[in-house]
Amino acid sequence: MDDRPTEYDPHMSSDHSAVYEARYAWTPFQILSGTWKGRLVAFRVDERGVTLGGAPAKYERHKAFVPWPEIESVALWSHKVVGAAPMRYVGVRRKPGTPVLPGPNAGLSREQTTKLAPHVSHELFLASRCVTMWTLDPHRLAEAVSAFAPGVPVETVPDA
Repeated sequence: MDDRPTEYDPHMSSDHSAVYEARYAWTPFQILSGTWKGRLVAFRVDERGVTLGGAPAKYERHKAFVPWPEIESVALWSHKVVGAAPMRYVGVRRKPGTPVLPGPNAGLSREQTTKLAPHVSHELFLASRCVTMWTLDPHRLAEAVSAFAPGVPVETVPDA
């Protein structure tokens, strides 16, 4: 069992205090399927790297971990959806040659990702998660990345 702290505590003296973790809100799927024992991790930054949580209904198949040596930057971006508020994403720009991560976007073609978000590279789109059913704190994210990987920038990709 992982006994590392999952909540931010500014009074802790170890580097673990910088861990940033966001969890999904409870969903009917979790309650009905029996996975209600704990809230699923949507996104996590720690000393090893970045965890991109899977969609709640396919959590284990879509969850991905990216170690710091593979990460060039952490990126925040969004794309417009007709008739709705923009969809916000967080992802990782990875070094060239790294394999495609499992996740909800893994099956999208370059043409599909270009049509959805022409301002975002295909590789970044595939290595991103939509910020839905959980809350992203950009300030805490930046603090955690700075603490664990000072040379990795957190960038905001301008909208198209």
